[in-house]
Amino acid sequence: MIVGTEWLVDANGCKPDALRNLELLQTVFQRVITELKLQVVGEIVWHCFPSPGGVTGMALLSESHLACHTYPEHGLATINLYCCRARPEWPWAEHLHELLGAREVDVRAIKRYVAIGPAGTLEEEAEFALAELS
Repeated sequence: MIVGTEWLVDANGCKPDALRNLELLQTVFQRVITELKLQVVGEIVWHCFPSPGGVTGMALLSESHLACHTYPEHGLATINLYCCRARPEWPWAEHLHELLGAREVDVRAIKRYVAIGPAGTLEEEAEFALAELS
């Protein structure tokens, strides 16, 4: 049985200044949270590292978590979103190009399964897939 989806996102070729810009990264989080109708639990935590370092952010969600780590010296932003409820895939490449100047965005969506018993019936797979489209 599927219990969630985890998105691992690597945005390469980002503008180094964008990867140090806390307000811009907060905008990325806010758009993901708002557009996917996610529920933040408590406060989002941010840490800005001394130059040339980047920013780390973590949002605890009722659905699980959203985290990012930026590496301005490499032009890289890494983002992890895990949802235990079906959600459509957010247009990562489009938004990260727009907001961070990313030239290449690699998105891996990993279905998470219950470890015991079958991985899920065809009906469960179809139900989860349909929920992701809405």
